[in-house]
Amino acid sequence: MILDTTAPLKRCTNSSGMSAIHTPGTAATVWERAPLRGFQDWIDALPPSQLPRARVILRPEAVCNALIEITDFHKMPDCPERNMLIEDASALALIFGDLMRCDHVQLRLDVVDTNACSKFHIDAVTARLVCTYRGTGTQCGISETGNDPVEILTVPTGSPIILRGTRWPESPPAGLLHRSPPIAGTGETRLLLVLDPIADPEQEDDAGYFH
Repeated sequence: MILDTTAPLKRCTNSSGMSAIHTPGTAATVWERAPLRGFQDWIDALPPSQLPRARVILRPEAVCNALIEITDFHKMPDCPERNMLIEDASALALIFGDLMRCDHVQLRLDVVDTNACSKFHIDAVTARLVCTYRGTGTQCGISETGNDPVEILTVPTGSPIILRGTRWPESPPAGLLHRSPPIAGTGETRLLLVLDPIADPEQEDDAGYFH
């Protein structure tokens, strides 16, 4: 189900609603969902050193095996909650790859405890999926002047958002900007999944890291 069908940021209640990113007049779509039962307490309690970090280009169907290796490398405890993370991120990669009609995705797992990328902006990509598994979610707002938005929406933790970038065939409407929430000095550590479509696996897209 898609909510706010006329808004530049469309909210949906299931994965199929994310296809609204292709609807004219849409700048972003967010799948509003609650974290899996038991998962949030577990991921929030992990030492930051056990949170996985990675940057790889691969086929969406290869994400699951890659994440098993990545989480093993970072000594993330092997438990049902880790499997939830792997399965969810793998499913999002398949959904995103299908929506973007791309054979490869660039997958990043970022661990953030600073104010990196805290200025409102639009990414220099076609589109980008961001899901914050731990910590404060990506912040969005409308600004027709380029200044910081007056009203700011914080994407719920665990809810994936797809954002059109400056390389989308039609320009993002209504000045929807986003940023990584400022968290420096709070003691907060965020864990983000970031997916970009890759048309040519030989060329990395280095258009920004944190959201």
